Amino acid sequence: MSQEQHFSGCLFIVAAPSGAGKSTLVNALLKEEPGIKLSISFTTRAPRPGEENGREYHFASVEDFLARKAHGEFIESAEVHGNYYGTSRLLIEDEIRKGADVLLEIDWQGARQVMKQFPQAISIFILPPSIAALEERLKKRGQDEPHVITRRLLGAGGEMAHAPEFEYILINEQFDTALSDLRAIVRAARCRMKQQARRNADLFTQLGIHDD
Repeated sequence: MSQEQHFSGCLFIVAAPSGAGKSTLVNALLKEEPGIKLSISFTTRAPRPGEENGREYHFASVEDFLARKAHGEFIESAEVHGNYYGTSRLLIEDEIRKGADVLLEIDWQGARQVMKQFPQAISIFILPPSIAALEERLKKRGQDEPHVITRRLLGAGGEMAHAPEFEYILINEQFDTALSDLRAIVRAARCRMKQQARRNADLFTQLGIHDD
């Protein structure tokens, strides 16, 4: 039996270049779709003021993180500025096996690793309507110095080159339209034959429908 046949929940992977509006769209979706759980990563960095363990991150010691990594728990992991970050395969499997939908915000490299282990995942890449619009959004955020914005714009080209690896492409020109498209992808995924069969097993049995 394939891995896909075991899971009744959906796994959504969302990636985008910096400034494309990924987090804003995801946060709006999660407010409208409480049935979707945001995947919480593990990290070895210290909690920042206001952060709670299990909400922003699962905070772990370096020893614990490396032990989990050695046991193959992480789908993907990376070291950033001296701290480790990783996505737990076990936590995702547990949620979607129970029927919950899980959303993973990640970069294209991490997404590629996740898709290898979860080929049934629904992958979504968000694009800006233009490079000029992306630059304007990065400037409006007011979070980065000009040289950082330039670096992010240069990096965005390389990131967007991997958009064809994703199943769905959203162009975030008008926020409401992009959010509507994102909701439509979620609804369509939930209506796939295998998802419906597993979530409505009793009904399918009554109707004599078999998911072969």
